[in-house]
Amino acid sequence: MTDRLESVPGASAPARGPDRRQQPTRRLSRFSFFGGRRRLPRRGGEREGSFVDRYSLRLWFLLLWVALMNVGDSYFTLVHLQSGGVELNPVAAALLGTGRWGFVFIKSTLIGLALCVLCIHKNFFLAKVGIWTAAGSYTLLFLYHLSLFRISG
Repeated sequence: MTDRLESVPGASAPARGPDRRQQPTRRLSRFSFFGGRRRLPRRGGEREGSFVDRYSLRLWFLLLWVALMNVGDSYFTLVHLQSGGVELNPVAAALLGTGRWGFVFIKSTLIGLALCVLCIHKNFFLAKVGIWTAAGSYTLLFLYHLSLFRISG
């Protein structure tokens, strides 16, 4: 077996396997969860619309923030409904028909799946907008829930 790098001038290390640059990085691969190596695309112009197999701490913080705010929203929604409040969101109102645990489970699952899609597509413009919009919206919603406590208390 001959090394690929023998014909490349200035190459010093033998190849470790087939050239993985023949195909673009897939959305999901074994590297997405274990042992990924790439946080950013190799060249700056390739950033928009590219997939990577490692994610920044800032991205994980934002996704965790949205997930925690979603759980807080579920909790505060149930508290306010028990105090005589009314659910204005028709989707959440339909989910409430499944019971408290069903509401929390289905809502958390749906938001979790959406966060996974946004995470995988983090280098796409719409995904960036989606992550920041979700983080901002849930923060404002959390503040709204807190203001309802001040009004009713």
